[in-house]
Amino acid sequence: MNKKFTALLVLCVLALAGCGQTGPLYMPQDDTPQTEQTQP
Repeated sequence: MNKKFTALLVLCVLALAGCGQTGPLYMPQDDTPQTEQTQP
């Protein structure tokens, strides 16, 4: 019983750790330059 519970727990942790891992990470390209606003 204890080994089955441990195996199920490990399987659930691995499944949850993989959620949202769909592709490579990338930095979005900004087409518009950012301008800093100065306080008067």
